[in-house]
Amino acid sequence: MAEWRKYLPNLWSLSSKRNFQKKESQIGSLLACGLLGNPLWTPRRYDKLAEEGFQKNVVVYRCVTLIARSLASVPWLLYERKKDGEHELEKHPLLSLLTTPSPKLAGTAFIEALVGYLLLAGNTYVEGVFNPQGFPQELYPLRPDRIRIIPGANGLPEAFEYSVGNYKKRLPVDPLSEQSSVLHLKLFNPLHDWYGMSPLEAASGAIDQHNAVAGHNLALLQNGGRPSGALMIRPHPHQSPLTQEQRQNLRQDLREVYEGTRNAGRIIMLEGDFEWKEMGLSPKDLDFIEGKNLSAREIAQAFGVPPMLAGVPGDATFANYREARLHLWEDTIIPLLEFLVAEFNLWLSPYFGENLRLGYDIDSIPALSPKREAVWNKIMKADFLTVNEKRQAVGYGPLPEGGDQLSRTFNNPLTI
Repeated sequence: MAEWRKYLPNLWSLSSKRNFQKKESQIGSLLACGLLGNPLWTPRRYDKLAEEGFQKNVVVYRCVTLIARSLASVPWLLYERKKDGEHELEKHPLLSLLTTPSPKLAGTAFIEALVGYLLLAGNTYVEGVFNPQGFPQELYPLRPDRIRIIPGANGLPEAFEYSVGNYKKRLPVDPLSEQSSVLHLKLFNPLHDWYGMSPLEAASGAIDQHNAVAGHNLALLQNGGRPSGALMIRPHPHQSPLTQEQRQNLRQDLREVYEGTRNAGRIIMLEGDFEWKEMGLSPKDLDFIEGKNLSAREIAQAFGVPPMLAGVPGDATFANYREARLHLWEDTIIPLLEFLVAEFNLWLSPYFGENLRLGYDIDSIPALSPKREAVWNKIMKADFLTVNEKRQAVGYGPLPEGGDQLSRTFNNPLTI
């Protein structure tokens, strides 16, 4: 990996092209007070949250993978701004970079990793590897728990410190242009200035409850479906109570014969006057199933996923499923996609030119097709618009001849 200093001339030339002017926040320096030059640790343990939430909770796994893979499936678009407007570019080095960010990582896997880290940690990082000419040649997603932010004097990061075991790598930020080979994306956090807050933290209580119910049901199943209880012993009036050794032997006999799924349904024979007293409430009394579904709904709501799509039981008619998919895209995936595109336009696009803008193909999203068809039909029936105005409204270029005439949809249907 090349050293960052090799690309300092290119970063300086980039800031000069932008007519760079040094501006600082009046309170930015206060954010770094007492923290200047020292790495900041993330507020919560990412590895524990990821293990308990993502690896051990099926609802979280479903929500994260559903959002990340859906967002990664949307194709990138690139536009170039000219005097007569913006024009779409079908081939460009920037599109090639996003399609194949690195030799061993495809574009969809790259975006899925970025979004997955963002949802689980509230932070995600992208490292850009530059060629000798100073253009990004490869992009790599970085694990958020291995990154430490080093605050600078102006309230912006001075550097990013990446550590694996005892090995550390410092990735500096240019103090003049504020450019860096690392892009930091974070979600809103009301209590931290440097790190974002993940939906996993907001849903941590529901996740613990969901995991506790699942663990209880598993333990109950492994115990042969029997709840906990006590064995009441009534010795004869002329007999002495059981000794400690006899009680321990009785416990061991019960454990060997009575516990475990392999012993379910077996008959145990004991000598004496015994009575089984149930000590805990039954799963029906505690209503574990409904409590588990309630916590699953809360987890899905924290991630912005309709519970139906996360596998929570409920009304699953075709109409509701279609509306649930539309809700997922409009309220969760598309805003997240807009956030990602805007950050890439600020960090990545300027390296390839000032007049370039990244976008995405919204027409390729199947969940939005009903709404798109309604808009098209509305435009088709608008007979006060010309042919070219209709074509422009749906994303097509003007016709060279006859495009400036009004179309009468009832007498002469128009096919765009």
